[in-house]
Amino acid sequence: MPQLFDPYSIKSITLRNRIGVSPMCQYSSENGHATDWHLVHLGTRASGGAGLVMMEATAVTPEGRITPKDNGLYLDTHVSKLKQITTFIKTQGSTPGIQLAHAGRKGSREVPWVGDSPVELNQGGWQIVGASAVPFGDGYQTPHPLNPKEITEIVVAFKNAAKRALESGFEFLEIHAAHGYLLHSFLSPISNHRTDNYGGSFANRIRFLLEVIESVKTVWPSHLPLAVRLSCTDWVESGWNLNDSIFLSIELKKLGVDLIDCSSGAIAPNIKIPVKKHFQVPFAEEIKKKADIATAAVGLITEPKAANNLIYKEQADMVLLARELLRNPYWPIQAAQYLNRVNPGLIPSQYLRGF
Repeated sequence: MPQLFDPYSIKSITLRNRIGVSPMCQYSSENGHATDWHLVHLGTRASGGAGLVMMEATAVTPEGRITPKDNGLYLDTHVSKLKQITTFIKTQGSTPGIQLAHAGRKGSREVPWVGDSPVELNQGGWQIVGASAVPFGDGYQTPHPLNPKEITEIVVAFKNAAKRALESGFEFLEIHAAHGYLLHSFLSPISNHRTDNYGGSFANRIRFLLEVIESVKTVWPSHLPLAVRLSCTDWVESGWNLNDSIFLSIELKKLGVDLIDCSSGAIAPNIKIPVKKHFQVPFAEEIKKKADIATAAVGLITEPKAANNLIYKEQADMVLLARELLRNPYWPIQAAQYLNRVNPGLIPSQYLRGF
């Protein structure tokens, strides 16, 4: 049976273990350009032993950013720094990945530690967009509903960003269709009140995402992994649910998607979510079994033995860690020590005396 520190092959890529750094916004870019913060932040997690190191949600258009400090891949000039980052990640034995995203109706906000308030147009903000003219919540701007021409332009933007991701040296690509951002806002009936070909029925609501995948596949090589992050449930009866995610995952697999990154929630504020350890693992398990596609589990996975067990029990193919790796970038090395699975090369030579 597979275990946490077994290598994991997906397409032509073999990860040294089944631990991934979940995409986490750092709000430290300049006009969409990554900085030395990203080099050190991601490089440290690579030297800490993770098999997959994922760049944060990276906007495919300027208006696709959550904040003015978000990372971007909508300009050719964004590529140079990212190349430096991916090159270093690879020297540490990790695989570099990136998540492409569009913030939709949750965009044009201040960075969280400033207050997460709207950035107005006269202060460097922008017109936010969405499936329908439904604000995310109190204190959020009303989004402009995208028309079909604008939807097509964003589909092309995802394709162009994927091409730049390849030029930047990334070997694992994830499309962000979760957490209330643009693609998720089309999936969920809570935020999608459209009456055209992109609203109403399940087939219509998933159309935008499928078009993005089809477009990205024209530039992203077939031998490299392609993943999609889903909010597997909105946690409300009238919203997107696990069965929807299973049926969508079946369609995504038909288009050549290799893995579903199983998260949940964030379609609207103030929704009660039963947060506890491993609370999203059942989504990864169900989708893996019923859609016959690889999955990654994420959410309050912090203990080495428990993480190993969920891989051993085939509840997921990978675990993605987020806040735990902010607290401790060397969690993978320490977990390998705990499980007696320290493979040659996992610990950088420069750090051997510390372990």
